[in-house]
Amino acid sequence: MAGQSSSPSVTHVIPGGSEVGGVTSLADDVFVVRYHSQQKIEVYDAKTFTLQRHITVPALGSHSYGLAACPHNNCLYASDYFNDLVHRVELSGSNAVIWWSAASGPAGLSVNSEHNLLVVSEGETKLQIFSTKATLLQNIQLQADIECPRHAVQLPTGQFLVSHSRFLGLHRVCLVGVDGAVVRSYGGLWGSELTQMKEPRGLAVDGEGRILVADMFNYRLLVIDQSMSSAHEMSVCVHGGLNRPFSLWYDESRRRLYIGEYIGKRVVVIDSLKDFTAAQVQCY
Repeated sequence: MAGQSSSPSVTHVIPGGSEVGGVTSLADDVFVVRYHSQQKIEVYDAKTFTLQRHITVPALGSHSYGLAACPHNNCLYASDYFNDLVHRVELSGSNAVIWWSAASGPAGLSVNSEHNLLVVSEGETKLQIFSTKATLLQNIQLQADIECPRHAVQLPTGQFLVSHSRFLGLHRVCLVGVDGAVVRSYGGLWGSELTQMKEPRGLAVDGEGRILVADMFNYRLLVIDQSMSSAHEMSVCVHGGLNRPFSLWYDESRRRLYIGEYIGKRVVVIDSLKDFTAAQVQCY
């Protein structure tokens, strides 16, 4: 059962019929959005990982690349890539939905310490911050060489971590200032060395500032140190290996990591992960 091992281990695998676009959790619920999900978000029990219900999001398009939950506002957000929208679902019981326009190609989502929503725009290379009621608070134009930003999280310093990639361009994780300029970065051209990545996607940060990256086309998780000067692989023992890890959600309170796969179409659950120093995650 989850939590019995003192070492990080895979404790559950949620299978599925289509690619995972995003995964997050709130209290005892785990939320999963998939491609071609027919305007629905799956809700699983965080203890048993059994499917409990679906939340209907009427206008949600077929490609959602981001999912985030906010405990303060008791709501769920989903990005809508081709419709240039963000959807907000009230989780109080009504599941009421509102949506609003974002910059072109909204992708990864996260919630900052002020309970506001961060959205990266692949099409316009922007980072936008919205209030929970859709007010645009910040509209940051990212540095020109941050092509196709995939995900962003805000650090306690106010700076941002942004993953970005373009096939013939750079594949990096960047520390970005509030002006959108790169302070420092990790990665470079497409590759498989520890100093390189192939389409970095989802990001998570532990309590010491280590950065976990879903290195999608290298089929691996990469841990970048706090100074962004070195990295190591976090090897995950799961049947068939990780199959294009795409989205990440780290529930620090439970010491639990969720990995959403693009091709594998699974959500891999790792427990007893107190930080990102581990080089090996054991099998279930």
